This record gives sequence, C-alpha cells and structure tokens, in this order.
Amino acid sequence: PERAVQCMEQSGPAHGGNGLLPGHGLQREGRIGSLDSGMREPLTMAIDLRNERRTGVGGNGFRKAFRTFAAAAALGAFVSAYGATPPYPQSTVITGVTWDFGSQQRLAPGSDMWPITWASDGNLYTIWGDGGGFGGTNNLGRVSTGIARIGGTPPTLTTTNINGGVASASPPTWACSNCGKSDAVLSVGGVLYASFNAQTGGSSPVHRLMWSNDLGKSWQYSSWQYPDSAYPAVIPGSFLNFGQDYHGAPDNYVYMYSQYLSLPFADGATSIWLTRAPKDRLLDRGAYQVFTGLDRSGNPTWSTGTANAKPVFTDSNGVDWQQAVYDPGLGRYLLTVVHGEKNANGWNGDGSWGIFDAPHPWGPWTTVAYYDRWIDSTPKFSFSIPQKWMSPDGTKFVLVFSGTGPYDSWNTISGTFLLSPQTAPPPAPTGVKLQISP
Repeated sequence: PERAVQCMEQSGPAHGGNGLLPGHGLQREGRIGSLDSGMREPLTMAIDLRNERRTGVGGNGFRKAFRTFAAAAALGAFVSAYGATPPYPQSTVITGVTWDFGSQQRLAPGSDMWPITWASDGNLYTIWGDGGGFGGTNNLGRVSTGIARIGGTPPTLTTTNINGGVASASPPTWACSNCGKSDAVLSVGGVLYASFNAQTGGSSPVHRLMWSNDLGKSWQYSSWQYPDSAYPAVIPGSFLNFGQDYHGAPDNYVYMYSQYLSLPFADGATSIWLTRAPKDRLLDRGAYQVFTGLDRSGNPTWSTGTANAKPVFTDSNGVDWQQAVYDPGLGRYLLTVVHGEKNANGWNGDGSWGIFDAPHPWGPWTTVAYYDRWIDSTPKFSFSIPQKWMSPDGTKFVLVFSGTGPYDSWNTISGTFLLSPQTAPPPAPTGVKLQISP
C-alpha cells in the first residue's frame, strides 16, 4: 500500500524561515576547498525541536549529527581537516551551493544506497540495499535489494515498496543475505534498467545489467557480465539520468560512468571512465563503447575495446560512489563523486565528496563544491539529484544521499546553486511604467 509521509512543516516567516525553501533552518554556502564548508557568514539559524518531528522516524544519532553540525558551524569551527585540493578549477557557471539543513528528512532507517530515476509513469523509482525500505528498519522487512516508488515532492512524499521490504506490492526478488546490490538505475523507453553487483565473491566483482518491464515488480538479467575474463576492465558505476523516462537526452545513447580496474579489486581508484550504448540496444553487449579521447576538432572518440580507453574524470584524492544527472535549467551536466574513500572507515569514505559540472557528459569538468567530511566524518555516499525535483531555472534542487551509522537510511536535503554574475538572469525591472499612446 502507498504510504503518505509528511516529514516537515512548510517554511515561512511564521516558522522562522525566509519562505524560499521548505523547512528553512541553517543555510551555509559550499565552495571549493570547503568542508561543510567553504561555508561563510552570514548564516541564519532557526534550529528548534521541530527538526525532530521532521524526521518522521526515530534516529537520535542523525539528529545529534545535525545538532553537532549546527553548533560547530555557528562557532566557525568547520575548517577543512586535511585540506584536500579539488581536482578541477572553480566552475564559472555555478560558484557554490547553499544547503538548507533545516529541510533535512530521514526515512527508511537501516536501508541504504538509493540511486534514483524518473520513470514513464511520472514517479521516481529507487533501489535500496540491506533493509526493509520505507516503513521498515534494518531488520523489519529486510532484503538484500529492494525497489520503491516515490510520488510527490519533499517534504510530502508518497512511498511504496514495490519489490521487497515492508508491505511489498510484489513478492521480494532478493529476500536473502548479500545476494546482490545495485547503485545505478535508469528509466528509458518505459523500462527500468539497473547495474547489479551479484556479490558472488571470489577474485572479481561481477556486475550484470538487469531490467524490468513492469516498473520494478519483476526483473531479468543479461546473459553477459562485467568484467569478462580479461583485465583491465570497466566496471559499471552509475547511469547519466535526464528527465522523465530519459526525456531531454541530446542523442540516442545511454551513458554510464564507470571505474577502470587494472586488476581484480584494484586499490586506489582515481579515475572515472565513460561508456555508452544506443538506448534501444542496452541488452546487446557488443553495442557498448568506451570513451577514448577527443579528436582534433574536440569531438569524442569511442571504441568497443578498453585498450585505448581514457578517463573523463580524475581525482588524486580517490574516486568512488558517483551519480550523474543533466540540469536543463542551467544546461550543465552534474557529477557527484565521493573522494578520500580509503581510510579508517574502510571503502565508504569519511563524508568527503564533491559536485562537478560540465557542458558535455565527458567534460571538461569544473568544481562546483568540494567537501572534506561534510557534516561530520561518518561515511556518506550515493549523492543523487533527481531532475524531477529541480526548479525550472535549475538552481534549486533536492539531494538524496545515504551512508553508515546515523545516515544508514533515506536522507534528503534542499540546496540552491549559486550562479556567477554572467550566468544569473538579470533582475526584474522595478518602477517601470507602461505608456500607451492614444
């Protein structure tokens, strides 16, 4: 059954907000070299116990994390812990991000990952791992992988577990332990596609393409897999999402950002690679191509083999957990990437990540914001920006993310992109009188 969730109150002057974003509380700017960061005065604080009611579920650790953030931010305590250098110069289009921490929502505690896509029926579809989905917990309704449908716009959402989890609309496909995960999903031509890590163990990570013709109720798998027996190999990471059911894509191809491994489970990945296939041939392994660079005219070149593959994104601080979407209001491709992933917390990072923009799926990339230990040092990952929840001008958006500990759940927060003077539209004229000739 569908579940309507009202997680926060509408913003407005009566609620201590400015009326611009729902649940306005703490807003700070994020730019290059910032922690939570690059965050500068002035800041507005309107933190009260209403924030607890907005979570919709328990989660004392999550509330504590945000209270810690608010207190430290007020004291100017958020300075980059180790000053990681961004891999690309500051964007000349988007100069930073303002986060509305008062808009935070937390649902589905115990379920993580949450890649998301805008499907043909107008709803968003998302995939979670290791939990009971919406209405569940880490144990209640737990599956290895589950599919959910989301209607509405934060703060009011209608959530339905489609495959797996509590009150699932269909029998769960992955009602088992560690029997597969997915961190990439895409809707195109009325079909949901996902990259599926079978978690088969052994010396090589095995990924297959899976698809659903009935919006997540049942799934089929490709007969082929990534990688094959040969290394180096390109391991699928995330699809590049566009509008509803892939509307607004510039060509006939589907693009996927991937990691390039020279050996099975190679350590220290620092580059992201780009693969593509015609959108009507996604089930054909021979139709996939990998980016090999630019020709003399600046046009991309492609190959069906990996021998001449070239990265489209490189960060010496490490790369992992990337998600990508096109922002039609700004005409920019957005890529979120976790960095600093190998540390005491393991491979899930320490809350460090960045947002990058480019005029093409292959770049050239510039930095929108680059965070060291965003909010805190607890691992956070899979940062998605659904196009459905962008404002028409592309500046306001909702971020979906997950993590471990208090962030092991569905988490959202509202944000606003700050534009350079050259990008921002001119202000509306004031005091103009229309004169009509007789």
